[in-house]
Amino acid sequence: MMAAAVPAWVVVEPVANMHSRPSAEADVVSQAIYGTSVAGLEEKEGWIRVRTPDDYTGWMTRASLRPQGEREYASAGTAVTVVSLFANLYAVPDVTRHKPLLTVPFEARLEVIAEPEDKARRWIQVRLPEDRSAWVQRGDIGRETKPLSVEETILLSRKFLGLPYFWGGTSSFGFDCSGFTQMLCRWRGMTVPRDADPQMRWEGMAEVRREDLAPGDLLYFGEPGKKITHAGMYIGDGEFIHATTHLKPVVQISRLDDPHWVRLLRGCRRLR
Repeated sequence: MMAAAVPAWVVVEPVANMHSRPSAEADVVSQAIYGTSVAGLEEKEGWIRVRTPDDYTGWMTRASLRPQGEREYASAGTAVTVVSLFANLYAVPDVTRHKPLLTVPFEARLEVIAEPEDKARRWIQVRLPEDRSAWVQRGDIGRETKPLSVEETILLSRKFLGLPYFWGGTSSFGFDCSGFTQMLCRWRGMTVPRDADPQMRWEGMAEVRREDLAPGDLLYFGEPGKKITHAGMYIGDGEFIHATTHLKPVVQISRLDDPHWVRLLRGCRRLR
């Protein structure tokens, strides 16, 4: 007997929170960004429990999702990815005539309708998941690329310096620590677990001694005897980049020899 198909949905909010329970009062466990396809597992009074592409589950409001239809959004034809920190989407190809329809974060995928040759090829027309069209400036988007090198990944990571920390955050609207390292690993071509503790224990990571650290290695922190609660990426010269609430709640660069982090360092890992 064949299993019933799992309903497919697409995220239509710039960033949609995933909660531990079907309630706005429940804690945020993760997020999914605009245009992401998710599997629907269960429905309850205006909420849907979903599974994201990284195999994470949580509850989203029904209003933040739309049914996929016959095919997955941005899976056929030409799709582009937002490579600016944010991209404004407009009803017409002009930044002066109307306010943006919406602003979407870094990594949001958009389905291309047309690429006009006029206006110095500045604009691209896209179909949104809600099945309406919009315009995005070419400078905000990029095509699929090969995985980044370590050096390229470090350059990418610095792009987010100063962005706010957000518990459960996975976007340029606000990252948490493991959401930030997961994103950096994704651009290196690896899908690592969502949370810091399973990230460190993931089979795709090799253990590294602190004295052997190299740029691009991942660092994991936590109170002795307790689970891992924090993650960052080593960038060389004794420094690492991470999303943290320590001292200032932003993506920042810290020193690994800072007594605060020396005490909490629990493991160093390298992508295999």
